[in-house]
Amino acid sequence: MRSVAEVDLGAIAHNAGVLARAAGEARLMAVVKADGYGHGAVPVAEAALRGGADELAVATVAEAEQLRTAGIDAPVLIMGPLRGDEVPRAGAAGAAITAWTPEAVGRASDHDVPIHLKIDSGMGRLGARAEDLDSLVEAAEAGGSPVMGIMSHFATADELEGDGARFFREQLLRFRSLRGDLAPRFPGAAFHVANSAATLREPAAAFDMVRCGIALYGCSPFGGDPAEHDLRPAMSLTSYLGSVKTVRSRDSVGYGRTFRAARGTRIGLVPVGYADGISRALGNKGEVLVGGRRVPIVGNVSMDQITVDLGPESSEEVGDTVVVIGRQGGERILVEDVADRRDTINYEVVCGVGSRVARQYLG
Repeated sequence: MRSVAEVDLGAIAHNAGVLARAAGEARLMAVVKADGYGHGAVPVAEAALRGGADELAVATVAEAEQLRTAGIDAPVLIMGPLRGDEVPRAGAAGAAITAWTPEAVGRASDHDVPIHLKIDSGMGRLGARAEDLDSLVEAAEAGGSPVMGIMSHFATADELEGDGARFFREQLLRFRSLRGDLAPRFPGAAFHVANSAATLREPAAAFDMVRCGIALYGCSPFGGDPAEHDLRPAMSLTSYLGSVKTVRSRDSVGYGRTFRAARGTRIGLVPVGYADGISRALGNKGEVLVGGRRVPIVGNVSMDQITVDLGPESSEEVGDTVVVIGRQGGERILVEDVADRRDTINYEVVCGVGSRVARQYLG
């Protein structure tokens, strides 16, 4: 195979256990949307449930249906907006849906689909704002659908200092106040707002349930080393040297001639590119591991290929393994390292690994 994303399901189960313990008495909802953040929704869901997760969250009806088709019977919440004709499909899949308007509550009631009410406590995306809350609550009380949960979402839980840290506290206080007001009106509903960052940093944010995504996959929600929170990276990404050639000083490599050799050297071609999730932002900036050492990506990243400078004295040959994410010898490239080089977040790195990259599962 030209490239492989190896997913350690034992790491997923371990990370679920870490998050479940951090949540204390609260339940753990494992977020497996976007095909399990690129890791594979079904095997990830099964591993998370083995590790201590109680419920699952997805973004779309099709994602919920995929879990049910695979035989997973744990409670599932669909968090994204739905078209009207998708509501009965959610009900047929035995999933709860998210509602933040009286109209959405009404559609759910028409098909007896359980709901989680979403409140906008400061994220500014989905959710009822304070001025719309009364009409939402009244619709939910009058409707026929069971209210399984009341939820919100933190905007800055990953920011530990400054205005972001202050706003996190402000949102936490708002949600705590909402719980005090709404819990008597919806007995049995689970209040949940904590994502991975909030779960790991603030026990008071756990309430009745936490919704964790990125940490489940062994990535730090704070962008640092996952080991700081006993998280184990689940994905490694490998390919191989498809070609090795010697170039002379001042020879160029790749589109646009953005790299010109400062000396004679050996250039290795690796058959992965931006169609596989290797961002163009890594051209002349990223690194891979070859022969247990770091070597730079040189030239522009192409759709199907990258080129790396192996060095004039290198001994690597065609067929040797190339590690894009993971360990080789004494070296390691974390998802967070790649994200830093791309000036993005670790979420985008793992979600961007392309569908033609084969997935293989351990454990």
